[in-house]
Amino acid sequence: MENKDLKIVKQPKYQKIAADIASKIVEGKYAIGEKIYARSSLASQYGVSAETARRAIAVLQDLEIVEATKGSGVVIKSSEKAANFIKQFLDVESIHQIQLEMFKSINRQKEELEKLKEITERLVSRTERFRSINPFVPFHIEIKRVSPHLSKTIGEINFWHHTMATIVGIRRGEELIISPGPYATIEMGDVIYFIGNDECLERVQKFLFPN
Repeated sequence: MENKDLKIVKQPKYQKIAADIASKIVEGKYAIGEKIYARSSLASQYGVSAETARRAIAVLQDLEIVEATKGSGVVIKSSEKAANFIKQFLDVESIHQIQLEMFKSINRQKEELEKLKEITERLVSRTERFRSINPFVPFHIEIKRVSPHLSKTIGEINFWHHTMATIVGIRRGEELIISPGPYATIEMGDVIYFIGNDECLERVQKFLFPN
């Protein structure tokens, strides 16, 4: 999925051509004072329009790397300035590459978030359908911390009255107590299974752990 809001600024083709010519100057392929191709030849060599070739030469001329005069062609002026231009060009190109990688990463994350959202929606939908088919799927809560109701019976603490939930089982160690009844106690480490409406889980948590 492509994010249309993200725009990657690419270096113009004429700048790349200017950088390539500057690289050849630095490498000694073009000597100082040497004349290089006319604009039409450059356009043919790089497969671009004459206007693009003209802009490439204009960049080099503005930086005093070459001198272009009408009728005399393009003459190499400075290898040092060509080297400075190449350094700046590579720095900018590196920034553009980092920018490109960053935007690709953002797009990947966006795709992952969209996928996660879709999976979550499917899970919620299926859970709601399952619970509507079988409303007696129990909730459960583990007694991992101190509760004011520890070692008290279910009847003594009026569990249903305070939570509107019915305890259907208590797991205590390896033992599972089914339908424990009002005389069963709640102990540290117990896992309590209960049924009720969607709000009862929050009520049970607040009742068992009021603080």
